[in-house]
Amino acid sequence: MTVRRTLPSRERSLIGAFCFLDHYGPDDVAATGGMDVAPHPHTGLQTVTWIFSGRVLHQDALGSVQTIEPGQLNLMTAGHGISHSEESTLARFPAERSLHGVQLWTVLPEATRHGDRAFEHVAQVPSFRTDGAHVQVFLGALGGLTSPARADTPLVAAQVDLAAGATLRLRVDPAFEHGVLLDSGELTVAGTALEPAWLAYLAPGREELVLQAGPEPVRAVLVGGEPFPEEVLMWWNFVGRTHEEVLTARDQWQAALAGDPQGAARFGTVPGYAGAPLPAPELPNVRLRPRRRRGQPERR
Repeated sequence: MTVRRTLPSRERSLIGAFCFLDHYGPDDVAATGGMDVAPHPHTGLQTVTWIFSGRVLHQDALGSVQTIEPGQLNLMTAGHGISHSEESTLARFPAERSLHGVQLWTVLPEATRHGDRAFEHVAQVPSFRTDGAHVQVFLGALGGLTSPARADTPLVAAQVDLAAGATLRLRVDPAFEHGVLLDSGELTVAGTALEPAWLAYLAPGREELVLQAGPEPVRAVLVGGEPFPEEVLMWWNFVGRTHEEVLTARDQWQAALAGDPQGAARFGTVPGYAGAPLPAPELPNVRLRPRRRRGQPERR
């Protein structure tokens, strides 16, 4: 399936605590087979699943079995370690033909990144309508509404649907940096035209975001948060702080696949998936380095 990874990139690694943004579809499930991701591990992050069309089945090591539909939120907190699978295939959902949405990760701060695994499903997120726009707030707070989903750092995520020709003025926290991902339509963000599938970045200091739709309706995703102050090291599905942390996580996942009880205790198992878990790729023959914000000094 078609996936566009707009975060991280060479230009920017983080927006607030958001360290990962995959934008996929619209995908013809009948033609491509859809999404079929076997059990795989995570550490030190939250996975944020938000879809525009289709359905996705989530299963994890907690025993969670949850189908997500448009307008709903799946939020999985990895903590010290978890494994899960994701499926959106004709075998699971014979009536579904299209899959389209975003997958986000947020970095867990030092205070909670070694904590317990958890899963939340929000069946209906808060939303509001104003100035020809419909805004669904699925993480954090915006427009006087707050999502019930867990947030370990100050942040926001919302789907913004604009009518053709509408102008939306959003009051935002000036301590936040923001990103706007355009899914469809023509959109001007703070006076700059944005192409579909591109991500606009806005530095902290703004109290208002101005979004202007072109001659067609617009769908976009807004993310933001206070600049994340800690060093972050990402490799495959692991988020940590050092090379050694990631190496240990990889080794324990591989050991779990071989039946090691310590590895299995860290990541658990996903009993409802009909297939083998994903093995971790080989680590590159270099020392992994943390991602840094521009201007942040490098420590050796």
